[in-house]
Amino acid sequence: MSSYLKGLKCRECGKDYPKEALHVCELCFGPLEVNYEYEGIKKVLTREVIEKRPPNMWRYRELLPIDGDPSVGAQVGFTPLIRAHNLGRVLGVKELYLKNDAVNFPTLSFKDRVVSVAISRAREMGFKIIACASTGNLANSVAANAAACGMESYVFIPYDLEHSKILGTQIYGANVVGIRGTYDEVNRLCSEVAGKYGWAFVNINIRPYYAEGSKTFGYEIAEQLGWKLPKHIVVPMAGGSLITKISKAFNEFHKLGLVDGDRVDTRIYGAQAAGCSPIVNAVKEGTELIRPVRPNTIAKSLAIGNPADGYYSVKTITGSGGWAENVTDEEIISAMKLLAETEGVFAETAGGVTLGSAKKLIEQGRIPKDESIVICITGNGLKTQEALHGKLGEIDVINSKLAEFDELVNANGKVYAVKA
Repeated sequence: MSSYLKGLKCRECGKDYPKEALHVCELCFGPLEVNYEYEGIKKVLTREVIEKRPPNMWRYRELLPIDGDPSVGAQVGFTPLIRAHNLGRVLGVKELYLKNDAVNFPTLSFKDRVVSVAISRAREMGFKIIACASTGNLANSVAANAAACGMESYVFIPYDLEHSKILGTQIYGANVVGIRGTYDEVNRLCSEVAGKYGWAFVNINIRPYYAEGSKTFGYEIAEQLGWKLPKHIVVPMAGGSLITKISKAFNEFHKLGLVDGDRVDTRIYGAQAAGCSPIVNAVKEGTELIRPVRPNTIAKSLAIGNPADGYYSVKTITGSGGWAENVTDEEIISAMKLLAETEGVFAETAGGVTLGSAKKLIEQGRIPKDESIVICITGNGLKTQEALHGKLGEIDVINSKLAEFDELVNANGKVYAVKA
């Protein structure tokens, strides 16, 4: 298959760079992003071509930054887009969808998308060791996908992450290093390690390629909606990359004529936890300046106080006519329970952030109730069970006797039909 990867380009000054392991412009220190030959892609990538391909993220192969075939992640992506009728009735909205990456393969989060692209590209460039700084989900994915393709991996995390996420990294045989500090402190150390050891850090020196994997989340939404874009989409924000890449995906599909409509008119909304919401703060204050914060939230997967793509997230949100909102830890748990009880979807704390923020935005009238809305679920609740300990009450325990069950039913005040 032909590659349409031209190289890298600075997002600020526009300087072109070769397709190497670079991530910062040498002239203005702006971040680099991938540049494609869109005219060539337009000639070969049609709806019909995409629909005939296997149901995974690589059905959009021409729009992903690798030269050859992917070397890992052949089963990643094309997760369900759920029409959330029950939740929609509770929220009073007409057309509500959940894009559910809580069931993404292999580690149950959207990070499998970015990691499969990053590792495939890193192997093309000759790297032998793959590494990352992570708040949890990325650690799981790097460890699993590295194991699948026989690469050695190093994973750096805040030492006090959810225990299930630490276990979900160790099981794959990764070299796991816990750091006493926040994610931002972990990330600073990893930048030094990358410089000294020359390893491929997916979210540092390989970041321009890695970030492109998030676009497939947006491509799939458009295709699953019948080649249409939603009117509104609510996205969780940590480093801020996902929200910018969903926007890029929608604009690329429009540029290539793959979606209906004269223009991209989707309003994009960002969601963060109140205990770590530097991007939301900037949007509400009407500034593009991101003031770093020290995280204090149960939503540890979103606990990045100095987001790398914060500035671009603000521009994405405000440029689309959207807004941003945050929620307390109590509101996160309430939203997790609401999602599970109405749609049978157990999302991690980040999902509670997204739904809780969406609920607020709808109640505020910022998101209309009569237009299509997509809520992004990016990780599985099995990874963050600790946040729910003591929040769901105790189960009823009885002996194996029908009389005791009768007492329990009567005590609960529920009336059931009984066979004569």
